[in-house]
Amino acid sequence: MIAFIARRLIISFFVLLAATMVIYGLTALAGDPLADLRELPGPDRERKIADRTERMNLDVPLPLRYLTWLGHLFRGDLGVNRDGQDVAVLLGHALSATLQLVVAATVLAVVIGVIVGIVSALRQYSAFDYSVTFAAFVCFSLPLFWVAVMLKQYIAIEFNDWLRDPAISPAVIGAAALVGGLIWAALVVGERRVRLAAFGAGAAATAVTLTLLSATRWFADPGIGLIALAALAGGTAIGVTMLISGLRYRGPLYAALSAAGIGVLLSEVLDPVLADPSWLGIFGLAVVTVAVCVGLGYGLGGLLRRQAVIGSVLTGLITGGLIFLDRMLRGFAAYSDRVRGRPIATIGSSTPNFTGDFWQTNLDVAGHLLLPTMALILISLATYTRYSRSSMLEVMNLDYVRTARAKGLPERTVVTKHAFRNGMIPITTLMAFDFAGVIGGAIVTENVFGWQGMGSLFLKGLEQVDPAPVMAFFIVSGSAIVLFNMLADIVYAYLDPRIRLS
Repeated sequence: MIAFIARRLIISFFVLLAATMVIYGLTALAGDPLADLRELPGPDRERKIADRTERMNLDVPLPLRYLTWLGHLFRGDLGVNRDGQDVAVLLGHALSATLQLVVAATVLAVVIGVIVGIVSALRQYSAFDYSVTFAAFVCFSLPLFWVAVMLKQYIAIEFNDWLRDPAISPAVIGAAALVGGLIWAALVVGERRVRLAAFGAGAAATAVTLTLLSATRWFADPGIGLIALAALAGGTAIGVTMLISGLRYRGPLYAALSAAGIGVLLSEVLDPVLADPSWLGIFGLAVVTVAVCVGLGYGLGGLLRRQAVIGSVLTGLITGGLIFLDRMLRGFAAYSDRVRGRPIATIGSSTPNFTGDFWQTNLDVAGHLLLPTMALILISLATYTRYSRSSMLEVMNLDYVRTARAKGLPERTVVTKHAFRNGMIPITTLMAFDFAGVIGGAIVTENVFGWQGMGSLFLKGLEQVDPAPVMAFFIVSGSAIVLFNMLADIVYAYLDPRIRLS
């Protein structure tokens, strides 16, 4: 593997070197970098032209300009833009904003899309499968700029106005109950009578829940609460155990339930610590959670200690995430008052000059991330859903899957340990391209929502015929593409032992 990685890095270096030559030349020849200065009136024009000419080395031939830039790059200097600003500083701010914007959206799109695609494949030709297929094609065909504008109008402006008096009308409750019932009916497999019962139960549960939330004005001062937190943590423990080891052996279930119970109990005990923590403190609590859950899994797992450890760790981390969400929701009312009742932002990455405690600061970040993240997820979700569905359908019909079923293995084991692993190979390719692509930013999304990220850095440099920021963008995005494609090749060998890195 070391020889494979070294060979790939050497080849990629020369490919990137040749690409930098092409990109630099195309950018430098894209227009006149002095065009705006030539239109200035007054005697100061010549001095400004001379300053920019010297700063951008416009008085030397293009090949020498490229070699000068390359020499500075090898010394770790990205140079300055045409206005004299340090490109390394601009790149740092742009990369931070882009990672904040698109990484969460990409991870959520991958997780949700793969899960929905797998369930759709297992429910092939069911109502759920047809509904997911229809929704995926609709989302895939939506223009991103139109989705962004609609989200601004209805999720930000209209929703912020509604939060002043968060009462849900009976018509909305009825429509939501209908949708909820259809979703439950699509998920259930069985006769028509069973699906009708699921529809009725889902519709009734949705209607009752929304009625209670409206009556208690939950949206104005939200929170999960101790009872709901305990129920969600317990359900997580049961669900994780079913997926990993099944419920036949009690050891893993006891370990997961213990992790959930301890997490809920400590959420009240550690109330002073969680009042205004730091990210370092949150990370420390996560490390302690993993250590405690490993001990629980090892001590209570019995013959299935490995599965018990995995299940208890996942349950503990998810319970911790629910506690984190509950604490953020508790601070929503105070944060909403601080931003004059407009918690869902439409532009920028943060509220100017906003200061608050840990939870209010993160609510501010989340409020600015919500709309662009939703826009990116809607578009990417369709791709991952369709790819994972088709990949799982192909794998489920292979000989080794039929052999696993013939040997009497449970369907859970067949799906999670045999089919899913090989079905992830095409998804890995798509994930590698997406994660490498997000480093380059999302130009349309950044423009609509006013984010100063990598896409804006590249577009501004291109419009101003300024090679330095364009080349900084290319170095980072090109290196990301090389790195993630190499990681994808390594993951192939892990997913399928028949693949050799040579």
